[in-house]
Order: sequence, then C-alpha cells, then structure tokens
Amino acid sequence: MANFDTGSTGFMLLATSLVMLMTPGLAFFYGGLAGKKNILGIMIQSFVSMGITTIMWYICGYSLCFSGDAMGGIIGNLDKAFMHGVDLNTAFTGNGTPLFSGNKNIPEFVFFAYQMMFAIITPALITGAFVNRVTFKSYLIFLVVWQVLVYYPFAHMVWGGGLLAKWGVLDFAGGIVVHATAGFAALASVIFVGKRRNADATPNSIPLIAIGTGLLWFGWYGFNAGSALDVNAITAQAFINTDVAASFATITWLIIEWSLVKKPKFVGLLTGAVAGLATITPAAGFVTLNGAVAIGIASGLVCYVAVHFKNKMGWDDALDVWGVHGMGGVTGTILLGVFATKAVNASGAEGLLTGGTNFFLIQLGAVIGASIYAFIFTYVMLFIINKITKVRVSDTEEDNGLDVALHGEKAYDEGAL
Repeated sequence: MANFDTGSTGFMLLATSLVMLMTPGLAFFYGGLAGKKNILGIMIQSFVSMGITTIMWYICGYSLCFSGDAMGGIIGNLDKAFMHGVDLNTAFTGNGTPLFSGNKNIPEFVFFAYQMMFAIITPALITGAFVNRVTFKSYLIFLVVWQVLVYYPFAHMVWGGGLLAKWGVLDFAGGIVVHATAGFAALASVIFVGKRRNADATPNSIPLIAIGTGLLWFGWYGFNAGSALDVNAITAQAFINTDVAASFATITWLIIEWSLVKKPKFVGLLTGAVAGLATITPAAGFVTLNGAVAIGIASGLVCYVAVHFKNKMGWDDALDVWGVHGMGGVTGTILLGVFATKAVNASGAEGLLTGGTNFFLIQLGAVIGASIYAFIFTYVMLFIINKITKVRVSDTEEDNGLDVALHGEKAYDEGAL
C-alpha cells in the first residue's frame, strides 16, 4: 500500500465534498430566482449534471483533461480512459503544470474526484441564462457536447499541462476554465434562444436564493483553497482571499444599488457575493490580501455595470450568468495579470504592478480568446442541435411552465405559495 500524506488527502476529500455541495447550492440559487412555474425545470438541469458528468468523467473526461497531449496540446489523450492504469496506490504526480508542481502526495483517485466536481458545475452555470426556454432533451445533448468540445480542451490547456500552460497562462481555480467559458456560452445561448415571453417574472423565493448563496459561498472555500491541492500557507491565502473578495464585492454591489434605486436590495447583495466569489477564483492563490480587496471592489463595480449593460442591450440572460460569471471570470483573470506576485506563490508569476507586462498580456489574450471560442462554439452547437431536436420549448409549454409541461411535477402544492 502506498504511504500517502493523510493530512493532505483528508483535506482534499473535504474540499471535494465542498465543491460537490456547490452544484445543489447552484440549483437552490437558480431555483429561487426562477418563476414559480419553472423551479424544477432549472433545478433538474444542475442535478442531472451530477450524474451525466460523472459518467463522462469516468469514461473519457478525466483522461482528455489530464492525460498526455494531443492535437498540439489542445486536449489530452485517452490513456486514462475508464481510469486505465489508475488504482488505489497510484499517486497524483502533477500533470506537468506549474500550479500542480511538486509531490502533493495524494492518491490520483482524490484528484480525479476533485476535478470532477468542477466539470459538474461548469455547464450547470450556463443554465441560468436560458431558464424556462429550453427543452430538456436538447439540454442533455448540450451538456455532453459542450463539455467534450469546450470544457475538456480548456481544462487540459490550462490545468493539464497543455498549450496555454506552456505559454505561461495561470488560473488558480477556474476564471478561464469555468467562469469565462460558461459565462460567454450563456450569452451565446441567450442570443440563440431569444427572449422569454414573460421577461418580467419575479423570483419565486428570495430565501431560497439566500440558501443557495450560502451553500455556494461555503463550497467556494473548497473550490479555491482546495485548488492548492495541499495544506500550506498558499491554501490559507486562497481561503482568506476568497472570503475577503466576496465580502468587498457584496458591499460594493449593495452600496451602488442602494445609491441608485434608493433601497438596499437583498437579491442584489446576494448577486454581488456570487460575483465576488467568481472574480477572485483565478487569482485566489496568487495575490496578496490587498490584491483580493481590490479585486473584490472591482468585481462589485464591473459585474453590476455588466448586468445593466445587458439589460440595456436587451439580452434576456434571465439570471445574469454572463454579467456575474462571464464578466467576473474575465475581470479576475485580467486582474490576476495585474496583482500576481511570486511573494505569495513561487509557482505563480509577477503581475503588471511588479513588472510582469508580458504575463499581463498573456492573461488578457488567453481570457479573450477563451471567451470568443466559447461564445462562437456554443452558438454553432445550438444551431446544430436545433436541427436534431428543437432547442426552444413551444409557446404553450413556456406559458404553462416547464415544471408541468416537461416534467409533470410542481415545486409546491397549490396554495402553498
């Protein structure tokens, strides 16, 4: 039997559990924001990803992300398909990326499970954009194809020792791999699917949104601090940076909205928290606490402006996926290029403030390129899926609500709410 470090292994199992909890948390968050007739329709899209993505991850997903190089480093190979060659004694070796360098002394099964939770939640993030407009069958096709041709390549290129890692791109926990790709895929989805027939639907349960936000914030400690894959000072830095950035973004959003609409909005406060969490994600283990403060403030401002720009443009991104996750991921990745310092993480880089102009430009180019690719591919993919099976529900189904029309269920008994 291999002699793994019990502390690091135990911590990573806990972090994996926390990230797993984020997907149900997202379901609650989106479920509360949705209209009363579409609660289950949006929640099932998160929960079904937990099943399908796990199956895909075992069959080929893990291998395509973290096994060797193919197509010039754009995606991995199939050497570890069905977890071939990996058993309970196999150690995680780092996959050749600076972020995962060194002997982490944990089982590869643990890394497999941890990264699987990221793959589960990323496509689920997109669903908030097209709530109550998309058929379940088309979503299932979308879930499979989008992961294979968007998530897997970027996970490999950034975290699996692929092309972007070789260029020096850094992403501590998913600014590019998770939030930018999902956010701009969401925008493409909105433009393809079109507006809701009733775009003025109000959230059915603000307390449910608060529960979801609490679960997301709690799980995000595993999302960011766990990405150190160890228990050390960088782990602690990522943990506190996550909390501080989220807190500053929360209050920044609250202040801006309060000053403009003259009332302190609870939904706005909760949205600001999620924006801050998304924005600090790529930088959590690479910047100082002061850098996290600046990123949090910038997040509250940029994401608030992005949401209102979206409204002005008439994009019916129902739950603000692009404004919060897309622009949060882009902002955090660019600001990592500004605030990064090797004084925090020797495996990181020096940002613009400490003379790292080249690193800043690399981060800028990578996140813009990833966003453009995710947008274009998603739009084209939906166009093709629509030729196979209709993507948008009928007017009648939309008017009746997807809970009953597609799933034959209701979230609440009549008269409960």
